[in-house]
Amino acid sequence: MIIRQAQVEDAEAIAAITNAIIRDTQVTFTTDERSIESIAADIEARGPAYVVVEDTAQVMGFATYGRFRTGPGYSQCREHTIQLAPQVRGQGAGRALMVALETAARADGVHVLVAGISSANTDAIAFHSALGFVQVGHMPEVGFKWGKRLDLVLMQKILSVE
Repeated sequence: MIIRQAQVEDAEAIAAITNAIIRDTQVTFTTDERSIESIAADIEARGPAYVVVEDTAQVMGFATYGRFRTGPGYSQCREHTIQLAPQVRGQGAGRALMVALETAARADGVHVLVAGISSANTDAIAFHSALGFVQVGHMPEVGFKWGKRLDLVLMQKILSVE
């Protein structure tokens, strides 16, 4: 497996991964699929803050971060997303993506990475715990998908000590 910075040409493969997750799971609360164009724009805008994992020259997952909240007081905090194709889950791809993303975040002056995780995604909660994220919040019934109310679990990792 190869970890590298995402390129605009990766947008179609990323769309296939993320849109399957949107359509088929409660991992994300959204029901709006992403266009290839919007993903390409994110890749261009985020630069090193958007990484992919390749296996046999095919993009099999990605990780990125963006603003957590607006306002200057949140300038050193970012919320991240990580998604993998089913065939590479449990093989170290997620961990490798997160190491690369944390390296980019530190270089970008990020102090805290936040994960907003659907309570339906117990694997992601365990994954983030194993990477040193701690649960800092639990918001009951803030999500709604497929006629079901879902909780949001907030986890964070402090990247730098001042």
